[in-house]
Amino acid sequence: MSSAQPRIPDPIRAGLAAGWDVVDASTLAADLAIEADVAIVGSGAGGGVAAETLALAGLKVVVLEEGPLRSSSDFRMRESDAYPELYQESAARRTRDKAINIMQGRCVGGGTTVNWTSSFRTPPATLAHWARAHGIPGLGVEALAPWFEKMEARLGISPWEIAPNANNAALARGAAKLGIPSGVIRRNVRGCWNLGYCGLGCPTNAKQSMLVTTLPSALSRGAKLVTRVRAERLVVAGERVDRLEARALDASGTTPTARRVVVRARSYVAAAGAIGSPALLLRSGVPDPYGLVGRRTFLHPTIVSAALMPDRVDGHTGAPQTIYSDHWLDAFPVDGRAGFKLEAPPVHPVLAAITLPGHGDAHAHWMGRMPNLQVLIALVRDGFHPDSPGGTVMLRDDGTPVLDYPLTDYVFDGIRRAFRAMADVQFAAGAHTVMPVHGRGEAFTDAAAARRAVDGFALAPLVTPIVSAHVMGGCPLGPDPRRAVVDLDGRHHQLRDLHVIDGSLFPTSIGANPQLSIYALGAKLADGLAATLGRRVPAA
Repeated sequence: MSSAQPRIPDPIRAGLAAGWDVVDASTLAADLAIEADVAIVGSGAGGGVAAETLALAGLKVVVLEEGPLRSSSDFRMRESDAYPELYQESAARRTRDKAINIMQGRCVGGGTTVNWTSSFRTPPATLAHWARAHGIPGLGVEALAPWFEKMEARLGISPWEIAPNANNAALARGAAKLGIPSGVIRRNVRGCWNLGYCGLGCPTNAKQSMLVTTLPSALSRGAKLVTRVRAERLVVAGERVDRLEARALDASGTTPTARRVVVRARSYVAAAGAIGSPALLLRSGVPDPYGLVGRRTFLHPTIVSAALMPDRVDGHTGAPQTIYSDHWLDAFPVDGRAGFKLEAPPVHPVLAAITLPGHGDAHAHWMGRMPNLQVLIALVRDGFHPDSPGGTVMLRDDGTPVLDYPLTDYVFDGIRRAFRAMADVQFAAGAHTVMPVHGRGEAFTDAAAARRAVDGFALAPLVTPIVSAHVMGGCPLGPDPRRAVVDLDGRHHQLRDLHVIDGSLFPTSIGANPQLSIYALGAKLADGLAATLGRRVPAA
């Protein structure tokens, strides 16, 4: 942003100046002891909603966040700044076999600070499957509707009414040419400038992330926020958690220091995401009589198809995701062959460079044509079929988590069909060259040739680049402790004062971008937790 542009008010810096209780643990000169009604580990979609809900109920809340506190004044739309500052492992987190790149937020606001704002309610077919296959009552479409409505109003979630950028318009155009339905994505924004750099932190505070909504609300009501602190373990005594032990990190946010942070609370909430929350429970040795913690962790394994269009696309500018197609999700029952959702991602230089295959001249050929580069992604729905068991969160020797995620024939069947579908859409949209991102990056100039080649692809881990920004499961909820880590209120089946409120609650993947599902379920569970602590959340 140039100095000639108007100065954007920064609500975070204003709040800090007004006296918010925020501690950067990297600066601690001594150990820190905290007492609260509720201790929340993680400040993303689940933790942020829980913090506001519980603070509104008059409870004393402390939020622990491993990443730094950054705000609009720090967001300069530069990938080189954002990835190491705002993402887990500098946006290079990978599964155990290195086959899948997992993009997760690691900052105040978590993934909500860096996501692309796409907001979908949990698909009805997913909710019906949870009830039928996992014995989960009370989470149907009608039961969740009030919570979706509440969070949609709170976070400005509505259809994007501005014309899509050329990258998204190509998806709509190609789908229409093929007679395939597409739709407009709802986004959680207010007064969006349509810049296109949502994934690097919103520099105008238009994105209604936890960073600028629920967390400031909680802090203004007396909540405490501790940043650059790693929750190491919950110390269990009988049927309760006695305390939470954490370690301060250095200014880089990666290396523990000698400073300790200990929190004692009436209740504890794990909201560190579907890798972080299972890892915390595993490090803590919480009761897990059926070996469920960390298992059945799901991604939407996502593949990429690149195309060259005759006209400029400039996929780096404009709202990053505004068009989608669920045609290939709706075409298959959830417990049938793997369905997939089509979307268009932003096309930023570093993101493109690490995704496009090849080296040297071959790679430079595509990077040199970035203005005309159109990109589609396919998000494969996983976890609904016996042949899609998902992955397992494990701990390295130093206690940090890693996700083991075997890629099955079931998933690769969906990937193959998704490559064909994306090529068909891109050629229908007017592409003169399409490259399914696989192997060394063979490109094609007509749809028939692309389909024949895709049918012959030797799909395999590390040969077929796979990414994901959606991690779900690992601490599933349900009434049966033999199948679920927490009950229908989000409370741990064996510990009376431990709750989970994040995407790890889901027994499968969602089949859609999960942030709105986490918001709605989180609001429901946090409201219930407030009630168990003797408080009621005021009516809006």
